[in-house]
Amino acid sequence: MIYLVEDDRGIRELVVYTLASVGLEAKGFERPSEFWRAMKEGLPSLVLLDIMLPEEDGLSILKKLRDMPETKKIPIAMLTAKDTEFDRVIGLDAGADDYIVKPFGMMELIARIHSLLRRADMSSSGPSEDSIAIGKLSIDRERRIVRVDGKEIPLTYKEFELLWILCENRGIVYDRDTLLNKIWGYSFTGESRTVDVHIRSLRHKLGECGALIQTVHGVGYKVPEAV
Repeated sequence: MIYLVEDDRGIRELVVYTLASVGLEAKGFERPSEFWRAMKEGLPSLVLLDIMLPEEDGLSILKKLRDMPETKKIPIAMLTAKDTEFDRVIGLDAGADDYIVKPFGMMELIARIHSLLRRADMSSSGPSEDSIAIGKLSIDRERRIVRVDGKEIPLTYKEFELLWILCENRGIVYDRDTLLNKIWGYSFTGESRTVDVHIRSLRHKLGECGALIQTVHGVGYKVPEAV
């Protein structure tokens, strides 16, 4: 079940109808109070949140969901008309897994939802024995835990995948389109800056270890082979 919180009736009904047409069950809520009542009855597999809402804005809802143990790992995508890098970074820092700017195409939305659901399934599909340690940075893929100097750093699904791919393949430069395909599961022309925003948020969260992620100008990003 997918929950959508969107006060625009036209958008809400279109999204719910479109998701149903591809076999994804969804419920739409006009107001946050309706959403919170539904959350008490059952948890969704994914949440789509508008930012500008009556009663309570989407970022406030996002932060509450990330603070509650039973909802902290639910994939969350923000749906918003705001299209500034500042707004995106705020959403990513608060724990959003994706950021979709209105107006968006329905096929684009479906692709992103499928990608988020796949990532969520992968994170709970069973243990992996993989782990990486680079200086003060340690990554436990089995438990999806990242630590810097022993302190656990909370990351979104995509931030974790970005960090893992770059660290697992040290010395290899990944361009933005390749990262979009590997992590988001599709190629979306014109939105390679989505990768840049996630990288910036990831560097910020990692603090001193953020410098491990190097920009290769005109190409993409890498973590150096020798650190």
